Amino acid sequence: MNEVETPEMTCKELVEVITDYLEGALPAEDRARVERHLGKCEGCHAYLDQMRGTINALGHLPPESLSPEAERALLDAFKGWRETASWGE
Repeated sequence: MNEVETPEMTCKELVEVITDYLEGALPAEDRARVERHLGKCEGCHAYLDQMRGTINALGHLPPESLSPEAERALLDAFKGWRETASWGE
């Protein structure tokens, strides 16, 4: 069986899939790309550690516990973040 070459993952791509990675929801090929990137990028590895720390500190916050006002404020705060964020490539 021949191994198929997959393109390297950028920092921006990793940030976009980190939640799925932590939840075990990524396909095997994407998970492998994340892990290869983490093995080479100290910044993204630190980001992963921060995300794990945040999850451990907050525990689980069910969506229904968020008031409509708080949801609107969060959506407004993060509106367009992908377009304005300057992530390392």
